[in-house]
Amino acid sequence: MELTLTLNGKPVTEQIEPGLLLIDFLRSHGCYSVKRGCETSNCGLCTVFLDGRPVLSCSLLAARAAGHHIQTLEGLQEEAADFVGFIADQGADQCGFCNPGFVMNTLALLRENPDPSDDEIRAYLAGNLCRCSGYEGQLRGIRNYLNSRKKEGGAHGA
Repeated sequence: MELTLTLNGKPVTEQIEPGLLLIDFLRSHGCYSVKRGCETSNCGLCTVFLDGRPVLSCSLLAARAAGHHIQTLEGLQEEAADFVGFIADQGADQCGFCNPGFVMNTLALLRENPDPSDDEIRAYLAGNLCRCSGYEGQLRGIRNYLNSRKKEGGAHGA
């Protein structure tokens, strides 16, 4: 079957097998930030944006993305650039395997709620597995990033 979609701002048309998962389609197009971690839709490593909303690409047939806009971390480098440094500063990227999923879901959270509480951050990121940390480093990184944005906004508004 023919699949046409927009991947990171570029139109893509390709013949695919009907049972192809979106994660496999994306990885075949060089989107290696999209990772397979659990095979059960529980770890968040395969998170991508479908028309701006986070979805798990390991549980979505590529055919379901036909006509839609898909964004992976590769297509969101500019938006993610400032944030990922704050995660690294907290030592929350020990092995780095889970980082793309955390970043994608954090970007989704901040688009939906630009000033979340710590409990809202924890709730939104609950579907992301990290086997190296206790998630406090990620929370501190997100909080430090949000605080820095507030300071920048305050300095610009003065």
